[in-house]
Amino acid sequence: MNAAPAKPLRSAAAPARVRCAIYTRVSTDERLGQEFNSLHNQRESAENYIKAQRGEGWEALPGSYEDPGFSGGTLDRPGLKLLLADVAAGKIDRVIVYKIDRLTRSLLDFGRLAETFEKHGASIVSVTQQFDTSTSMGRLTLNMLLSFAQFEREMIAERTSDKMAASRRKGKWVGGVPVLGYDIAPEGGKLLVNQTEAALVRQIFDLYLEHRGLIPVVQELQRRGWTTKSWKTRAGHTHQGTPFSKEKLRRFLSNQIFVGKINYLGKEIHEGEHPAILDQGTFDRVQDLLQGNRPTGAVRGKYGAILLGLLRCGLCGKAMTHAPTTHRGKTYRYYRCRTAIQHGRDACRSGSVPAPELERLVVDQVRDLGKDPQVVLATLREAQRQIQEKKPALKAEMAALKADMARQRQEIERLVKLVARGDRVADAASGPIGDLQEAIQAKESRIREIQDELKELRRATVDEADLRKALSLFDPVWDALFPAERQRILHLLIERVDYDAGSGTARLTFRPTGIRALAAETKEYSEE
Repeated sequence: MNAAPAKPLRSAAAPARVRCAIYTRVSTDERLGQEFNSLHNQRESAENYIKAQRGEGWEALPGSYEDPGFSGGTLDRPGLKLLLADVAAGKIDRVIVYKIDRLTRSLLDFGRLAETFEKHGASIVSVTQQFDTSTSMGRLTLNMLLSFAQFEREMIAERTSDKMAASRRKGKWVGGVPVLGYDIAPEGGKLLVNQTEAALVRQIFDLYLEHRGLIPVVQELQRRGWTTKSWKTRAGHTHQGTPFSKEKLRRFLSNQIFVGKINYLGKEIHEGEHPAILDQGTFDRVQDLLQGNRPTGAVRGKYGAILLGLLRCGLCGKAMTHAPTTHRGKTYRYYRCRTAIQHGRDACRSGSVPAPELERLVVDQVRDLGKDPQVVLATLREAQRQIQEKKPALKAEMAALKADMARQRQEIERLVKLVARGDRVADAASGPIGDLQEAIQAKESRIREIQDELKELRRATVDEADLRKALSLFDPVWDALFPAERQRILHLLIERVDYDAGSGTARLTFRPTGIRALAAETKEYSEE
């Protein structure tokens, strides 16, 4: 009797296929050129981990998901976007990373990623941290790790902020976009004066004191072809200056950096390590005008405050502002020291001074000026000195314009080469080329004007006759002027008025360069 044949043994069921995508990332691209770098290490570790799980059906997908030189603080990464697209298409079961911070450093971003992966049936596995988000314990562990990672990131940000604040308090430059008048030292961390640009900065402040409004100065700067700072990064990238707008000019004129100070978060002002390129008096007068020209200042303007922007307290040195009040339908005008307004009367004893009386005191002093020959001669000498000082400023402006034109011509050459080479950005290059050519033409026009001004200065003289004529015509013309014209005439002639409340006297500092213009003004009025 033959034995029955033996039944074949039942083979174990083959494990389900688990498709694994390897994601790698590194924040810096400094060492990517090496034969074996961090991305290679991350991928090799992930491949070995997948091989160890081969019995569970794991296999590495051939696709490459990597982000070299991208921060983990953002999800805007090309490799991650490709990974998410394949997850959404149902091509991936496991996302394998060396460490979870390679995927993201943000707990909020991780929550979004985990939700997306779970929605499409994928989970996250970390090679070195031994967890799998397909299990509840893995998800708990992962959330704990990310919480600590985010805590560490926030602590680093706080330490960096504290360090920057401490550096600012010591007056150090801690980075940012340089401003006109300064260059960043080659080694970084320090500002150096650019003498050519510094001359332009001083002229911009003088233009505002002359025109007393942002729009006229913006128009003049655009006519001259002046722009904000053009500078080059340490990596060699060039940032071209842009035309001034009203708001850009306001920020420029308010920048404490020009008087050698550092502004921290708009709350603290500290003495800087860098040299000042502007005197404090000029800066303060500009701030007074900026404050007076704000919307609240427009209301004051209707009262004819002819000393606004000129008047300073002789006791504390701060500006005196116009402060009208209305009582029972009648308006009373005063000038008040800003120190007293901000810190109380105990901070400065000047108090309030009736505006009509103080204005009359100043005007009478101007009227009496021509009666003192010594004052006339001293003013005359100062006028000649300022005319001679104007020449270096014009020459410095011309040098700055020529240097800027050279940079712009180099940029045009670079863009033309891109167009000739058929580069992908060639289509967008025609616009910048046209803008640069217009800017160069504006600068060439301004250079011609400067050359004419220098010729005129060589012929210009302010003699005693000009001065005496201006002062002799001042008295009869004054009473016929409107308040706005009176203010303009005073600002043309006077640079500053220091009022001493204790003695009730006003000391005038004259602007000699306005003498010839004043003579012309008064002559026109007298001939009408």
